[in-house]
Amino acid sequence: MSTTGLSPDPAEYRRRLDEQPDEQVDAWAAELMRDLSVRVGVRRVVADFMRSTRLDETSFEHIFAAGGGAPATLGRTAGGELMVPAIELWVLVPGIRTATDDGRQRLTDYLVDNFHEIVYT
Repeated sequence: MSTTGLSPDPAEYRRRLDEQPDEQVDAWAAELMRDLSVRVGVRRVVADFMRSTRLDETSFEHIFAAGGGAPATLGRTAGGELMVPAIELWVLVPGIRTATDDGRQRLTDYLVDNFHEIVYT
């Protein structure tokens, strides 16, 4: 495996992510959200992102808007779950960078927490 490619386990993957520039981590996080939204759905991506990045619903809404997401497009499902348009998931990456002091760490956590999903896709 290359030094920038996928790793045999989550711990090694985290070490390799730590060696990457911010732009690469950001691109991989946005691509993962896009790919997973197709495979498992936007609601699951939102829930996983919130869990991995330690965001409550209010913080998620702030992150979404801070990244350039139109607040009027953020809504809820009939079951009360947060929902955003799939095409706007990428705004979570610049949003978490803008609104938190540890955005890179949170994005890395999101990628590592989805290590087995990455292997699948």
